[in-house]
Amino acid sequence: MVNSGICAGDAMGSINGLVSPPGKRPLFSFGVISDVQYADIPDGHSFLGVPRYYRHSIHVLQRAVQKWNNHQNLNFVINFGDIVDGKCPPGQSLDAVKKVNNEFQKINGPVYHLIGNHCLYNLPRDKLLPLLKIQGLNGLAYYDFSPSPEYRIVVLDGYDISAIGWPQGHSKTLQALEFLEKKNPNSDKNSPSGLLGLDRRFVMFNGAVGREQLEWLDGILQDATKLKQKVIVCCHLPLDLCASSQEALLWNYDEVMNVIHLYNCVKACLSGHDHKGGYSVDSHGVHHRSFEAALECPPDRDAYGHIDVYDDRLLLFGTDRIQSTEMCFNP
Repeated sequence: MVNSGICAGDAMGSINGLVSPPGKRPLFSFGVISDVQYADIPDGHSFLGVPRYYRHSIHVLQRAVQKWNNHQNLNFVINFGDIVDGKCPPGQSLDAVKKVNNEFQKINGPVYHLIGNHCLYNLPRDKLLPLLKIQGLNGLAYYDFSPSPEYRIVVLDGYDISAIGWPQGHSKTLQALEFLEKKNPNSDKNSPSGLLGLDRRFVMFNGAVGREQLEWLDGILQDATKLKQKVIVCCHLPLDLCASSQEALLWNYDEVMNVIHLYNCVKACLSGHDHKGGYSVDSHGVHHRSFEAALECPPDRDAYGHIDVYDDRLLLFGTDRIQSTEMCFNP
């Protein structure tokens, strides 16, 4: 279930009974899905005991693609990461990624991918990014685009500093391992055992936004402010505790939000990774929405949606497990 409560702030949000503004057409619309985590293996469970349907998840994606194409007015789709699961059998990773990517390629329009930890368990960045057509510099997966003059979409790379995905001796790998050694005393760095409160995010399946990316984000938000653009920030890892469990947050979510809060242009931060889904509005009126995972849909369930974007709100129309959400703000 989504946490529909507003933690703080003056912006308005609601969950049920979405109605499009009368007489207004969206500036643009886009499809959303997260955490497909397909693998050709029997059903299983998360470490918390939540059922996972590895083979069925690709069928959730197939139904999403069909619905998005039938919609006819979607401008693009954003996949919020983790298209294949870390339990994908050895030697099958490349084929699994290609299989899921082939389904995304059936979409009538552009698809923008975010990378997640499960993507990186399966393929290193130098193989993964070209397959997903992510054109970041030096193996990085952050970028931005403007689907209309009024808006900018910013995609962050939450595994910029990470112990997964980079070569073993890479400076970013070493930086992440040194960080985890200081923050997490467990021999299994994927375990939050014994960590308290927000420190439970310091696990290997999370990561951080690096210094250069933070500077890039600051520059993008400066530019958007000058152009009077509103901004939607997308990251596989959530950026607000009230929209996520502690264990799923970006390591340096606070630093990222400090940059975002310097400006008034960011209206929403969208994410995946946490699987159960969540919604909040922070103290600066920024909406945070983490999406329910396609992986956790049993055979008769779905989890995907689309967002209509207006000058004063985002309307998330969810399918089944994705709860519809209205995110209103000052135009």
